[in-house]
Amino acid sequence: MPFALHLLGLAVFAQGTSEFMLSGLVPDIARDLGVSVPAAGALTSAFAVGMVVGAPLMAVLARRWSRRWALLGFLVAFLAVHVVGAVTGSFAVLVVTRVVGALANAGFLAVGLVTAVGMVAPDAKGRATSVLLGGVTLACVVGVPAGAVLGQVWGWRSAFWAVALVSVPAVVAVVRSVPGGTADSAPASLRGELRSLRRPRLLVTLLLGALVNAGTFCSFTYLAPLVTDVTRLASGWVPVVLAVFGAGSFVGVGVGGRLADRRPGLLLTAGGLALCLGWGVLALGASHPAAALGLVFVQGALSFGVGSTLISQVLYAAPGAPTLAGGFATAAFNVGAALGPWVGGTAIGAGLGYRSPLWVSAALVALALVTAGLAGGLAARRHRGAGRRRTRASSSA
Repeated sequence: MPFALHLLGLAVFAQGTSEFMLSGLVPDIARDLGVSVPAAGALTSAFAVGMVVGAPLMAVLARRWSRRWALLGFLVAFLAVHVVGAVTGSFAVLVVTRVVGALANAGFLAVGLVTAVGMVAPDAKGRATSVLLGGVTLACVVGVPAGAVLGQVWGWRSAFWAVALVSVPAVVAVVRSVPGGTADSAPASLRGELRSLRRPRLLVTLLLGALVNAGTFCSFTYLAPLVTDVTRLASGWVPVVLAVFGAGSFVGVGVGGRLADRRPGLLLTAGGLALCLGWGVLALGASHPAAALGLVFVQGALSFGVGSTLISQVLYAAPGAPTLAGGFATAAFNVGAALGPWVGGTAIGAGLGYRSPLWVSAALVALALVTAGLAGGLAARRHRGAGRRRTRASSSA
């Protein structure tokens, strides 16, 4: 893999840390800015909405820009809003910085995905995607726990400064290492790209990605109360369990990236079934610490192995949308990231306990498997029908 891909992954690491780090900073932000904890929690929702809306919009905006300058512009904007967020005393301004930061993050990831697959051979999209998304998994392993520690020691603003600081070498890397030139020498028309995005295979893949990722973040979001209330471990174990999940996700992205280009069907089928069963087994075994820790690692690996493969399959399924495919893949990923915690929280709010998000995750992955099976059956039926029509046509001729 080109070294420039790993440098793009550094920027994604900073952005992933920003997206997820607020889970450990919300109480301090609420106390410092004089707002309620639920109001401060809405900062996470603001970021997620900005990612979902911003990914396709920013991809459209950047279609005719140089990839280098598009990535640089998004990254500088991302860095700048974190500086503003670190110094502001206004909650309203902080909300605006989260939305703008999400738009910049979405634009960077959308263009970054297309840039990454353009740096490698046509049959290596899965490995390129895994390198880029490795930054997200490292954010889960290192960035989020580090942000929580910084917040506890020096206050929540220090975490914002840290994200801005980590973004600086990524800016230099983009300038020096990302190829210049326009996004495409002859960009397809916007209407043509949008028409290509209506292909059934692509739409199904986007839906599957959203469902699998919803299952991932449904459980990941509520691992802390699961650890303390069900597994009965001390609160000091929470960062450890989160890091174990992140370590599993890093392994899953790496292994999945190597298999996604050669055997994607096998990986998605076997991995999807194992992921679905794994959430159920974790729900049943969550009260046993050793089993819970092992299963958290396995589920992290399966979640991101399957999820990253689905993102790469979006890029394979959209050859006619070279500049918008990354945006829609990013949007689908974040639809799941927003939907999963909401569904899991609803289950907990209904009095079903802290195991319930695990069962919800299993149900979401099961729904993805059923959807994939139905879509595959319909595609096979259309293929057989087309074959019979060709046979009749050749016979009559």
